Amino acid sequence: MPLSFLSADRTFEAASESALPYDDRERWRRPYRPGPWRVGVAALVLLLAAFVLFAAVLIALTDSVSAAVTVLVLALLVVAAALRLLRMGVWVSSRGLRHVGLLMTRTAPWAGVLSVRTVQQPVRWLGLPRTVQGQALTIVRRDRPTGDTPPLLTTHTLDFLGRPAAFDRAADTVEAWAAEYGRG
Repeated sequence: MPLSFLSADRTFEAASESALPYDDRERWRRPYRPGPWRVGVAALVLLLAAFVLFAAVLIALTDSVSAAVTVLVLALLVVAAALRLLRMGVWVSSRGLRHVGLLMTRTAPWAGVLSVRTVQQPVRWLGLPRTVQGQALTIVRRDRPTGDTPPLLTTHTLDFLGRPAAFDRAADTVEAWAAEYGRG
């Protein structure tokens, strides 16, 4: 069973004349692959979930069923968090731009986007409070012209840490989607 949220379409990496090499532009898609750090962290979280599931089975065999159900629910929450971690990122379609976070998803229709551009600025390292100098893909929206929105992508996230070429390709692709559909 293919897991479409794990990787971008292979056509993105193929050389083509079009900046938007997708046939079905109505479908939400991530224009880049999740980075090795994101996949590694999700794998560790799923490993933790396996141990918690094993603990639920042991508790069910030796102790009360209610305690086992509680641990099982905890394991299912850990699995859901790992899947959401894999889904995080920027998604685009002809309808707009979607920024998926761990707990919240923000969608901006292309008509509400003034510009999408790459800027050099201090960015958060792996989402932690520490900032380092890096690049960020920012969005300026019509309803928030002051630009107080958080960056869409940065060079120091789980997807692009140590992969500046991958960040450049992803930023260029999102900017191309914005140039194509942001005219409206």
